[in-house]
Amino acid sequence: MIAPREAFEEGGQTDPQFEPGDLVKHRRYGYRGVVVHRDLCCQASEDWYFKNQTQPDRDQPWYYVLVDESDQTTYAAQSSLKPDDVQTCVMHPWVNLYFDGFHAGKYHRNDKPWEPEES
Repeated sequence: MIAPREAFEEGGQTDPQFEPGDLVKHRRYGYRGVVVHRDLCCQASEDWYFKNQTQPDRDQPWYYVLVDESDQTTYAAQSSLKPDDVQTCVMHPWVNLYFDGFHAGKYHRNDKPWEPEES
């Protein structure tokens, strides 16, 4: 798991394309999900980053995503994501924990902070 840090720490050279509540699809792996939190640049440790199959640029927004039809979360680079065309609800056990509702293809984020556990 990745330790959380401030969502808007200095850094990041690219404006965020997605907001919490946006539906996204992974460009390479094809899974869809909902953005629950974002960092303006990668906050993962070097060890975590280099254990991944790919290493997208760290100096861009990265997003915590609740993966549809699973209990998994991912931490994905903006360049790895695109808007989801399906625009239907995501089936994930934490959706109701972090969102108040779904309307017009977007979830409405509540005030509960995103605090993933460290491993």
